[in-house]
Amino acid sequence: MCGRATIITPQEQLEKRFNAVFKNNVQLPENVNISAGEQLPVITSEAPGEIQLFTYGFTPHWAHKQTYMLNARSEGSNNIENEMDYKGTLGIFNKPMFRHAIKSQRCLILVDAFIEGPKQEKLNKPFLVYPNRDRGPFAIAGIHDSWQHPLTGEIHHTVAMVTTTANRLINRIGHHRSPVILSKEDEQRWIQPDLSITEISKLMKPFDSKGFNAYPISQKIKKPDANGLELLKPTGEKLFKDYDRCLYERLKYAEDHSFTIREERLVEGDQFILF
Repeated sequence: MCGRATIITPQEQLEKRFNAVFKNNVQLPENVNISAGEQLPVITSEAPGEIQLFTYGFTPHWAHKQTYMLNARSEGSNNIENEMDYKGTLGIFNKPMFRHAIKSQRCLILVDAFIEGPKQEKLNKPFLVYPNRDRGPFAIAGIHDSWQHPLTGEIHHTVAMVTTTANRLINRIGHHRSPVILSKEDEQRWIQPDLSITEISKLMKPFDSKGFNAYPISQKIKKPDANGLELLKPTGEKLFKDYDRCLYERLKYAEDHSFTIREERLVEGDQFILF
């Protein structure tokens, strides 16, 4: 289960990356610890050129009360053992909660990273999962719906992340589920309104772990109201060795004066800054 996400890329850069714009003076808040009930930037199949802010936590339009479903299993009630190489039927198309949205209300959820923990310890042992090689924000496959409060009449636009089985990286963390992360080539396909069930199914697969890495962060992140860049600071080594800057270093480098960062990193013995 993916319950937390990070978005800190400036609004203008997000628009450029996804070739879409924020409309109606919408302001994207920086948030390194997005949890249930908070806002996530999304691009829907109904408005592919627009970035909107939806509430994280899916509620179907027919629900009597708000449900805050964070994740939608692509296998539905199938694959209860969460086998990594599962090739069977994807039950999400028959699940009452999601069957309408997965067929006609798909969206891209725009994030810089997501936070996951082992199956047992959960966010008592959190890891930040992020793209390596300075690749910037990416898109998670999502579904959305609009729910109207029965008393106030207020409309809530809600969203959930579609999940699949774990890949090598997520399995290394000790978790059994992973969000469906779309390649750049598949982002526009996911939000095509006339996509067939067969084509949708092909996109709901584990992401390529070679393009990502992860490292442990402070368990302070489990508090929904905790925020700030320091929460993304590594508390241990990356799961896979590489020579790329971790997400915290990239964001810190962009935030501070480059000379200061160079000095701080050299003190810590990071010779790769010289290359």
